Amino acid sequence: MSRARRGPVGTRSIRSARLTAPLAAAALLAGGLGSLALTATPAAAATGSVEAGDDFNGDGYADLVVGAPDATVSGAAKAGYVAVTYGSADGVSTAHKNHKVISRSSSGIPGAAIAKQRFGATFTKADLDRDGYGDLVIAGGEAGSVVLWGSSSGLTGGTKIAGYGSTPEAGDFDGDGKTDLALFATASVHGDDPEGSPATIWKGPISRAGTPASTMNILDPSEWWGYPEDDETCATGGGCEDGPDSITGPSRSGQVGDVNGDGKDDLVQWTYGGDGVWGNRILYGNASGFKRGFVPGDGTGGTPGTGIGDVNGDGYDDVVVGGDDWDPKVRVAYGSASGLSEANTKSFDQSLPGFPGAEEEGDGLGSAVSVADVTGDGYADIALGISGEDVGDVADAGSFALVPGGPSGVTGAGTQVFHQNTAGVPGAVEAGDAFGAATALLDVDGDGHRDLAVSSIAENDQNGAVWVLRGASTGLTTSGAKSFGGADLGAPATDAHFGAWLR
Repeated sequence: MSRARRGPVGTRSIRSARLTAPLAAAALLAGGLGSLALTATPAAAATGSVEAGDDFNGDGYADLVVGAPDATVSGAAKAGYVAVTYGSADGVSTAHKNHKVISRSSSGIPGAAIAKQRFGATFTKADLDRDGYGDLVIAGGEAGSVVLWGSSSGLTGGTKIAGYGSTPEAGDFDGDGKTDLALFATASVHGDDPEGSPATIWKGPISRAGTPASTMNILDPSEWWGYPEDDETCATGGGCEDGPDSITGPSRSGQVGDVNGDGKDDLVQWTYGGDGVWGNRILYGNASGFKRGFVPGDGTGGTPGTGIGDVNGDGYDDVVVGGDDWDPKVRVAYGSASGLSEANTKSFDQSLPGFPGAEEEGDGLGSAVSVADVTGDGYADIALGISGEDVGDVADAGSFALVPGGPSGVTGAGTQVFHQNTAGVPGAVEAGDAFGAATALLDVDGDGHRDLAVSSIAENDQNGAVWVLRGASTGLTTSGAKSFGGADLGAPATDAHFGAWLR
């Protein structure tokens, strides 16, 4: 059944992310990874509805982006790259014309490959210039971020965003109907106290020259912390811990959705809270900058996954947070007109009725989280990485689950669990693979059902790999499941941690 929604559907993941035998490899151009020309012919119109932000070439199929931030590029260790595989009626393919590999050594990409830069550690997708094609913003560390622009032939160009090289996120944060870009600078994640880092909101549309329509304070004035005695000094950006152009605590990842149904997108981030501890924060969209509020995982240990989507179909996006060092249960905070609240937060683990599997210490339930409608029933489903799960007597082989949504939210009924020994899933379980490290839900074959991409960054001695399972009205199916790694794309593979981030 179809349901009207107030906010954007599904996760921006992660995640928040997301094939078979080696096919034709892309060439490495002189001097390192080159820009790979895309000549894909637009396919027949897809039957499903794919958001423009997920579709770089406008053919009606969502495109999958994979991060390999620890790859060696042009001799620089951990310089990093991202790989784009374009969707089609047959899903994603590693054939040369259907993928693109992007690094700081690629032609047209500003900057140069630098050791430990970890280009592509995070990225986001959205139609920034309102031309109907999705665009890709890649975080590039201290050197800033890069925007690649969608077109009928796929991603092109490379526009530099100076000064903001960490966890970009896109959404309509002020509710004016145009996509905005929240930008954050890199900052230290060590020490007792979190550092403030520069941040801003670029209001859309954003031109291909890298110019926003205007800029906006990252936080509403009521949210500025650490006022000096002279409030006017704070208002002009001087001396504030959190001022008009800064925010305390660098972020590691983010997800976007509308949890209070006000037509303004909200942003949930994992951020450094000091003393070696990471925690969750929500920034509510607002016409004059973000406002803060309650979100599960605030001030907790570890960095589990987070996803956003409408699990109970009431028109408000819900926030799903994986288990962490202090609370191993998955928490679902249901959205409402007043936003999230602790009173409206439920939790569950693998003892949930209908969940096939037993809860064990160190499973990492929710090590990755993605939320979107796989079955097409109008309720978002929850994909959960369980990267520490033992499969038989194989320790930390990892698995993942798909937990259905419904009018009562999460009940556990119909939950599916998969691992590399599941019939139809390529490969075999191995100790320490941590299968389920990252997930993404997106419709790569255009049939109206979200498909699941899931990774193991430890596969093949830390090279990493990604698997894709098709979505259907009954959930996920292993029929036609695919897997691939960096080597299948002709890209650097050794210790690349291919699949560290999926969208």
